[in-house]
Amino acid sequence: MVATMPRDGRLESTLAMLADPYRYISSQCRRLGTEAFEARIMLQPTICFSGTQAAAVFYDTDHFQRATAAPEPVRATLFGKVTVQNLDASAHRLRKAMFVDMLNPAAVQSLVQHTSREWHAALSGGTAQPLYELTHCVLTRAVCRWAGVPLSREDAPRRQGQLVALFDDAARNVASHLRARAARGQAERWLAGVIDDVRAGRYTASTGSVLASVAQHRDADGQALPSPVAAAELLNVLRPVVAVSVYVVFVAHALAMHPACTRRLADGDRHFKLAFVQEIRRHYPFFPAVVARAARDFEWKGLRIARGRRALLDLYGTNHDPRTWDLPERFDPTRFLDRAIGPFDLVPQGGADVRTHHRCPGEDVTTALMSLFTDHLLRSEVIPGDTELDWRRLPALPRGRILVKARAGIRQAGLADMTMGTA
Repeated sequence: MVATMPRDGRLESTLAMLADPYRYISSQCRRLGTEAFEARIMLQPTICFSGTQAAAVFYDTDHFQRATAAPEPVRATLFGKVTVQNLDASAHRLRKAMFVDMLNPAAVQSLVQHTSREWHAALSGGTAQPLYELTHCVLTRAVCRWAGVPLSREDAPRRQGQLVALFDDAARNVASHLRARAARGQAERWLAGVIDDVRAGRYTASTGSVLASVAQHRDADGQALPSPVAAAELLNVLRPVVAVSVYVVFVAHALAMHPACTRRLADGDRHFKLAFVQEIRRHYPFFPAVVARAARDFEWKGLRIARGRRALLDLYGTNHDPRTWDLPERFDPTRFLDRAIGPFDLVPQGGADVRTHHRCPGEDVTTALMSLFTDHLLRSEVIPGDTELDWRRLPALPRGRILVKARAGIRQAGLADMTMGTA
């Protein structure tokens, strides 16, 4: 028997979602007593899903596809319009393999080393600095050097601003969204020029570098990616690394809010540190939802879903689903000490298999950098401000700036050898 799809009831739900972007879907699911409901979002009927079982069907490629799914404002800022996020089937798998291969364990460790060196240099002055903005600088310089992208000291602030705008300005308000659109255009033109220089022999990309891999990549037709497409895909490596700055703030916030965890981490328990990092990814709000479109008519749990219907999967709510997580609102890293992570339960950066589905290929980068910054922040002086999270902000951050400075009596430059093996 096919049941009527529960509905939000509003004529247009976009404002309600923007008012509470991380908790809107899960709160409506609880109110309606369902794992899926329909709402009108951005002037389009949309099925909103939440929970592990919903994630499993959402990532079933027989049921959902990504082409034409993401709203134009998202493609124009965060993802790009011609990138891997907008592909399906074999075209997606081939393009995705490029990213998975580039982000191998040795490459991740190399990025960690570049980041650690940039951190020491940035913190060497001894004055307190805003952590969020500091990590923007550190990660921009580190990821460009690691990827082989030329970045002069004079040009670094401008390129940093463009990379940050793509995730920090995209959804905050109309003015910031327009800045993010402009930043994507500027960044894509910059990187297209770099790609052209590599292909014309005017600039030599290091063998095996991210820049060389993107410049040399061939799709199924055997042709190199057009420069604008290659630039957008290169940006899909640089931008997410800089966006780890959001997680770095959450690391500092968790250290300040949970002193028992801080003490255990200070004792050097590496197993607990990984659990701490995973619990931050589960507990804190990072990206609220991902989008797809129904590939065919089908029924799920007695609900009929029409071909072409847009769908949103609630990432934050799935990571806080009480059917999957005991006491989900409690911050408790020990839940990960003896837990195997399934493909659809911990989904802050997507679900399913990374090679064949739309799961972020940079999860290992994220956890390695979070682990590194956990070490660095434990050995620095962290000064939290107002620790209440601003849930309406995208991305959500504490309302007060967190400051950081080198701790008196500790030689920051000598810490690299101590931390390299712990990330």
